[in-house]
Amino acid sequence: MSDEFTGHGTPLDSAGMAKALDVLRVGAAELWAVLSVETSGVGFFADRRPKILYERHVFSRLTNRQFDADHPDISSPTPGNYGPTGAHQYDRLNAAIALDREAALKSTSWGLGQVMGFNFNQTGSATVDDMVKRMTASESEQLLCAAGELDGGAVAALRAKDWTNFARIYNGSNFSINNYDKRLSAAFQSYSFGGTPDLMIRAAQNYLIYLGFHPGPVDGVLGKMTRDALNLFEQQEDLPVAPLLDDATLARLQLRADALPI
Repeated sequence: MSDEFTGHGTPLDSAGMAKALDVLRVGAAELWAVLSVETSGVGFFADRRPKILYERHVFSRLTNRQFDADHPDISSPTPGNYGPTGAHQYDRLNAAIALDREAALKSTSWGLGQVMGFNFNQTGSATVDDMVKRMTASESEQLLCAAGELDGGAVAALRAKDWTNFARIYNGSNFSINNYDKRLSAAFQSYSFGGTPDLMIRAAQNYLIYLGFHPGPVDGVLGKMTRDALNLFEQQEDLPVAPLLDDATLARLQLRADALPI
């Protein structure tokens, strides 16, 4: 369902990636390791709203606990009650917005890097609303927000590939509960030796999902599921069915995806 958070879901492009790498002065494998662990490397849900996670304990703190008694599902001193990913997170966010919009936006993590709304100033945004607009615009903007949010200690740890310290700074003192550092290290090794995602293929995968096809995971790899989905789209559009992704098919995918109602 379209709402204020629905945009075109514009995928990450080479210019956006280059800007983020320039800001952080790290390699692509390091950055992709963080993105893959934070959001499985995807910044938008299938409905083209930014990927989010609403945190009720943050909302409780920012609103001085005033909603805890009557709305414990979305305001509580303890984290939890997340429920399923996707649209449900927006149900929770919108319920909180009805109580206190600014606090609700600040209590949510957004986009590729899962940037908390209360860190809007670190992203170079004047207000949390401005940051959310950037998150809704494109994955490139999401990535630049995430790069801006990282403090000096986190950036230094990322450059040093010190996954334990990076995990502690970026994900909090309880990072080990979810093996956050080990997952980062494993992802980095995978990208270092297997290569980073092809951004053209990755963009095509995003567009295919928006259009109701099923290309499999958004990983920038032209596997069987992605190739089958592309071929179905090409047949539907009377385009030549090809074994590889070409510029014409990608352009048509973008055209059709951008024409979806907002």
